[in-house]
Amino acid sequence: MKRKQILGIIAILLILLVLVFQWSDDLFAPDTKKSKSGSAKPASGSSADVPFTYEGDLWFLRSEDDTISHVQIEVADDDYQRARGLMDRRTMDANKGMLFIFEREKMQSFYMRNTIISLDIIYVKANGEIDSIRKYTKPYSEESIPSEGKAQYVVEVNAGYCDQWDIKPGNLIKFNVN
Repeated sequence: MKRKQILGIIAILLILLVLVFQWSDDLFAPDTKKSKSGSAKPASGSSADVPFTYEGDLWFLRSEDDTISHVQIEVADDDYQRARGLMDRRTMDANKGMLFIFEREKMQSFYMRNTIISLDIIYVKANGEIDSIRKYTKPYSEESIPSEGKAQYVVEVNAGYCDQWDIKPGNLIKFNVN
């Protein structure tokens, strides 16, 4: 083959390759779908403030009949929501939080990538007992924030919430999801 023909074939292949990559990005991009909890997934990552979606209530307890405090919760019960968490939230009301629900109890670890507000991260065993708390997490940090023991639930509230309400390991949570 002549050199010009080879260069022409290479150019056509490169154009086709670019088109295939563009098409595959559209094909595999996240779309707007409903999760088990009913909240919509955004079509693309956005730096706009993400509004709170009320999906249930959670109580912190000293014992079964001694309530410490109550928060309205948004629920993260699938991989997408758990990975997204409270990223890109500029503010969150003091009486709100996010409950992460995992399929089973295991060691958990979170980070603060793209999380603008400082949080208290509360790791909770399958029986509802608080295992450990990581207070005043550093916004935007990619440092691992692990649980001390196994947890099936994780609750995120504004930094300082646990100090304000004297929430500590050994306390309990109870929640209702709509």
